[in-house]
Amino acid sequence: MTNDKDKNAWLWVPILYFTQGLPYIIVVGLSVIMYKKLGLSNAEIGLYTSWLYIPWVLKPLWSPFVDLNFTKRKWFLSMQLLISLAFLGIGLTLQTDFFLTATLACFWMVAFASATNDIASDGYYMLALSEKKQSFFIGMRSTFYRLAMVTGQGLIVILAGFLEHQLENTAKAWSFTMIATAVLMAVLTISNFFTSPKAEENSSKVNQNAHFGTIFSTFFSKKGIWLSLAFILTYRLGESQLVKMTSPFLLDDTAKGGLGLATEAVGTIYGTVGIIFLSLGGILGGILISKDGLKKWMLPMILSLNLPNLLYALLAITKTTSMFAIVGTVIIEQFGYGFGFAAFLVYLIYVAEGFYKTSHYALATGFMALGMMLPGMISGYIQEWLGYDGFFFWVAFAAIPALVLVRFLDYPADFGKKTLNN
Repeated sequence: MTNDKDKNAWLWVPILYFTQGLPYIIVVGLSVIMYKKLGLSNAEIGLYTSWLYIPWVLKPLWSPFVDLNFTKRKWFLSMQLLISLAFLGIGLTLQTDFFLTATLACFWMVAFASATNDIASDGYYMLALSEKKQSFFIGMRSTFYRLAMVTGQGLIVILAGFLEHQLENTAKAWSFTMIATAVLMAVLTISNFFTSPKAEENSSKVNQNAHFGTIFSTFFSKKGIWLSLAFILTYRLGESQLVKMTSPFLLDDTAKGGLGLATEAVGTIYGTVGIIFLSLGGILGGILISKDGLKKWMLPMILSLNLPNLLYALLAITKTTSMFAIVGTVIIEQFGYGFGFAAFLVYLIYVAEGFYKTSHYALATGFMALGMMLPGMISGYIQEWLGYDGFFFWVAFAAIPALVLVRFLDYPADFGKKTLNN
């Protein structure tokens, strides 16, 4: 370690976590809107974009390699540069005949680099800050990650919608949008290069691979782990499908059962207003769990995550054009999502408790990503089979497995209270 610990933290923490959040939301959120506007079917969108979760599912497998080689700073700078180039590749190939294959390859490159960037950035945060400062900056870290989500699924989508109208060419509009995104990512990478201090040494002193098998064996030998993993895989069973079909529903013509909104309207409603209320729901959920413990709020939070999905079914049945109803539905659903997700995150912390807490948390989040990927892959096929109204009823009923499993989980009633207050 050098004497640069805590140096310039007010500057590099916001930029680093904005840079971490931006590629993630573009891969899992913006890609859905882009492919919808380029004419792909819902089945294709659900299948192709869900495959992009694979790097986040598998990142625990190469996280030791990141720990053992070079510095975290070198890792996240190189991954951010790779993301910039991949975004540029998407922009340059969108107007070609082979755009689908080329852009999916580039998106997969972004996903891999983003997952690796997550590992390195989080590791750097712990190494470059003292323990006191880690706690102090946790709120700022979360805030700028959320601002990146607003930018990626809100402002950038609004830009694409504006260019669609100006250029009267959807492919060209999204091409320019992704090139602009590449430039933004490059600027963020350069900013991280100049603001992040060299606060660590190369990590090649101890061969921790010898412990890798122990990490896995201790994780899978935890008491009740298979029940816990089943719960993790099903907690967001409905939401994992809803998140893939909400934007197509808002964008599709009324003749196809959608609401026929413009691209920039979706960016404003779902990508900006929605994410603001998602954040507010998460904040409230964290406060309540820290006050009363996880047990009291687990069931209400599962219900808050799933019951608002029925409001989308109501929109689909009525085919309303009321912006008040549409915006209200998005606000309630996203607030409920953030509120319900708070319990899930605290439960993941409980599952990871033990000597290898960091590695076990990475494994738990890998299963979380798997629980998003697999249902998402078939979401488009289910929607095309059931229609939008039937689909939204289905995703609401998909809460049943988690509601059944939660009755059998064994965890301390005050776990969140103790953990979040300390």
